[in-house]
Amino acid sequence: MKFIVAFILSMHALIPVSAQLINTENILILRDEFGVPYIYTETDAEAAYALAWVQCEDNFYDVQESLLGSEQMLGSVTGKQGAILDALSFIVNAEEKVSELYEETFTPEFKKIIEAYTYGINRYAETHQSDIRHPDLFPISTHDIIETYLLNLSLISMVQNDIIRIFEDKLDLFTIDNAPSGSNGFACAPDKTVEGKTYMIANSHQPLEGFAAWYEVQINTLEGWNFHGATFAAGIIPAIGTNPDLGWTHTVNYDDLDDVYELEMHPTKKNLYKYDDEWLPLEKRKFKIKVKVGGIPLPISKTFYECKYGTVMKNKSGYYAIRFPANQVIGAAEQQYRMNKATNYQEFKVAVDMQQLPSLNFVYGDKEGNIMFLANGLFPERHPNYNWIKVLPGNTSETFWEAKFKPISALNMIENPSSGYVFNMNNSSFDCTGPENNPDPNSFDPTIGYQTGPTARSIRFQELMQNEGKISYADLKRLKYDSQMSFPLYTRSIMNLDEIRQLDPLKYPEIADVILKVTEWNGSAEVDNREAAILSLSVQHLLKYMDGQKSSDLNKALPLEEFVNALMFAKKHLLKHFGTIDIALGDLQKHVRGDVELPIWGIPEVITQMYTEPYKDGMYKTVLGESFILFATYGEEGLELLETINCFGASANEGSPHYTDQMQLFVDKKLKSISMDKDENLKKATQAYRPK
Repeated sequence: MKFIVAFILSMHALIPVSAQLINTENILILRDEFGVPYIYTETDAEAAYALAWVQCEDNFYDVQESLLGSEQMLGSVTGKQGAILDALSFIVNAEEKVSELYEETFTPEFKKIIEAYTYGINRYAETHQSDIRHPDLFPISTHDIIETYLLNLSLISMVQNDIIRIFEDKLDLFTIDNAPSGSNGFACAPDKTVEGKTYMIANSHQPLEGFAAWYEVQINTLEGWNFHGATFAAGIIPAIGTNPDLGWTHTVNYDDLDDVYELEMHPTKKNLYKYDDEWLPLEKRKFKIKVKVGGIPLPISKTFYECKYGTVMKNKSGYYAIRFPANQVIGAAEQQYRMNKATNYQEFKVAVDMQQLPSLNFVYGDKEGNIMFLANGLFPERHPNYNWIKVLPGNTSETFWEAKFKPISALNMIENPSSGYVFNMNNSSFDCTGPENNPDPNSFDPTIGYQTGPTARSIRFQELMQNEGKISYADLKRLKYDSQMSFPLYTRSIMNLDEIRQLDPLKYPEIADVILKVTEWNGSAEVDNREAAILSLSVQHLLKYMDGQKSSDLNKALPLEEFVNALMFAKKHLLKHFGTIDIALGDLQKHVRGDVELPIWGIPEVITQMYTEPYKDGMYKTVLGESFILFATYGEEGLELLETINCFGASANEGSPHYTDQMQLFVDKKLKSISMDKDENLKKATQAYRPK
């Protein structure tokens, strides 16, 4: 009882005036037949409060997971894996950066949004005490919410890859080319479509569950915030989707978004590093957390350091610092809010020019027929005499950059190409439209470090587009749901599986039957294909091998024996668990949640990409890939048709009827219809209520 009283008193002491004035009588929440929430309010701040409320209703567990990680409490709840996120939050230095930049970054208008959202989560926690995962997490503050954004966007910028390489002393294996997984996005202009409409397709590849899984929501306010899309747990603003006039999606890019420095340490004096002609002291930073071990939270600590470049980590080879743009800005949520509320292309570009999103490509379409691709990122002015892809000398001011970044006008942006389409599938941004409109890599500053090379998905998509004339809506769905791999075969971006197809069965008689099956494969990753299971298992082996090598160089040829080992693994696995090598892919791969278990298509690097992990009885289950999908069609008057699907359901609560109710549609490659008309949504609603 004492804890509850203290909790309530401390929470109300933190509630800003704007949040205290939230009137829940102005908030109406509708739920459709799939449990998707539709929020109707007078003000944008009330909508932010309601968004926090419905997110907590549907997935309070992962809202807390996200906050626990940014607050460096997750290890005390979940153990070692959570402690890794705690450590990354410490290295990102989220708390200090947000404290430093909060007041100057956000407008008074948007501070009300943050305050209202924060109040919504605290209010939900106050009324659901038994669901709180850590006694010290609540009440949260506005800074806590933005710290979560900063951490998550740093992770999306892939800074953790270099942090892990520093810890493991594997920096020599780093490359940015042809990184795996990610997302698909494409848009078609009216001149390219049979119906004379603009199409925009959001096809993100995210973890299917957890705090980085998509949450679908619609927001409608009298202040003009009208949007349907998706966000992550503890996300204040939908990050992808559409309003009545325009829409966009993001894909993850693997450009040079962080820099690693090797410090020159003083030969005799401890913790001094050379910088130009000076020896400067490292500042100690003590990392202290609790990690749950055997059910008991045990305290651990580690010493990090800080230098001019950023956080310093020590390994067997020396002292290394990391510096990255993702923790130099904190205003991504407000930029997304301005993008949500843009009513035309010019307003949208003004929002993009805020440059608060440190990474992520854009694919955009609107009612006026505009389409656009932007290879977005925060790229500092880097000295041209250094190879910024490699480890840099940390003893000179020439390798230090200020938090001032190249303007959008200096980046790779394609607007309204004559080919009539733009796309990205985590491939090079220099292949983002028809070949005749693709940009010249030599036109851009090489210190930006744009990734190069295709992915198998981009190869397949371009192959399909070259055979298309004008595209109908039916064609659009066929393209989006294509589960075919092109020949020559590629996977994990451009790791060439033709090595497997070219193995000599006479030289490897123990796997001759498997080699024959693979040579017969037509590239399909549909559920009924009877060769794809071998390829799926082979890819599992090869990915595990590459991860074990800590190698990101996907252009590097793998040893021939690993392809042999991959087929051997596939054969042994299939015989052990299924008694034959001749099974359908859907017998091996399942889409699973609760007591629902469905055959699923897709393997890494087909357009309908799916990554899996061991499940039970020799089967594998989906964990990452196709997740939230959105199709938007715009005519001259605005949004005309909107269809979406999520991989499981609107709720992550196991007892909810919406825990698994979209799964069958999802595996059947079908979509559900969405309206942004209030009267229609009132008629269809299965629930209508106000939050507390």
